[in-house]
Amino acid sequence: MARILLLHSAYGLRPAVHAAADRLRAAGHEVHVPDLYDGRVVGTVEEGMAIKEEIGTDKLLRRAVAAAVPLLGSASSGVSGNGGGPDAPGLVYAGFSLGGALAQNLALADEACRGLLLFHGTSDILEEAVTDIPIQLHVAEPDPFETEDWLNAWYLRMRRAGADVEIHRYHGAGHLFTDPDLPDHDAEAAEQAWAVALDFLTEIDT
Repeated sequence: MARILLLHSAYGLRPAVHAAADRLRAAGHEVHVPDLYDGRVVGTVEEGMAIKEEIGTDKLLRRAVAAAVPLLGSASSGVSGNGGGPDAPGLVYAGFSLGGALAQNLALADEACRGLLLFHGTSDILEEAVTDIPIQLHVAEPDPFETEDWLNAWYLRMRRAGADVEIHRYHGAGHLFTDPDLPDHDAEAAEQAWAVALDFLTEIDT
């Protein structure tokens, strides 16, 4: 069983995020799904980005850290806290788009992190970053928010940091192709992504 912190996209804590958490729980994992938007859920990327700008990236990251702290064991350092107890297994951080970017920041700051599962989104990487965690990214091809040049640079920086990185690309899918209630949805790509992601989590758990 993996312990997973799953972070929502700029659209807020949509039903698709709860459905994703339920899918992970059905596979035997413990999943925590915080609401970083105080209950606000939107239907367009423009509305979502407006809320993101209103709250601010730094405050969203602080909210994500606050959600992680009670789950952490005492072995964690950069994202500090011991609410999970000294024997609590390390977290797997996961997220959708904006949530993926936030999850990446948390994972790279947590020495006890067991893995990073990203759907549709990444974040910049500090040059001094060092990590050996397994990372899996699922992204549309092409994706206006995750361009080819950006993904190539991101991959190389992650590898330089020491991470074990997989990128899975889905040709013709929309940006948030895992959300069945959005125009981006691609059912075939979503099922393929989830099958691969569940295998990834199983490998982490063994």
